[in-house]
Amino acid sequence: MSEKKASVWQGFKAFLMRGNVVDLAVAVVIGAAFTNIVNSVVKGIINPLIGAVGTKNLDSYHSCLKGPCTGTGDSATGVRILWGSVLGATLTFVITAAVVYFLMVLPMSKYLAKVEARRKAKEGTQEIVELTELEVLKEIRDELVAQRGSGHNAR
Repeated sequence: MSEKKASVWQGFKAFLMRGNVVDLAVAVVIGAAFTNIVNSVVKGIINPLIGAVGTKNLDSYHSCLKGPCTGTGDSATGVRILWGSVLGATLTFVITAAVVYFLMVLPMSKYLAKVEARRKAKEGTQEIVELTELEVLKEIRDELVAQRGSGHNAR
């Protein structure tokens, strides 16, 4: 039984030592910090802009499914659909996705495309050089064969 525990522990250690796990842990920590920034933008900028039309707090937007909808918190009556909080969460998600895409994904994909283009260009020039060398060697071979052939005929 101790062998199984040792192998499970060794497997767990190997899993933790993978580069992807460390990258994922860093991403989660950065994501948590980034969420605070996005929430601040939504609460400080987006909600007041929406508040210019209605109320500053999106959570107060609701519809009453089964009335009468009176009171707030534990003393609320009726069945409310809190579509304002869903709208706020959706805005937070869309803003987060847009910022991640435009500030992280798009620049990284452009960078990787440039790196790939440079790599392909480098490989392309190497192939041209190799093909040229191969062609030269074939020509030399053909010349040698032709010289041998003409030398044998002259004797």
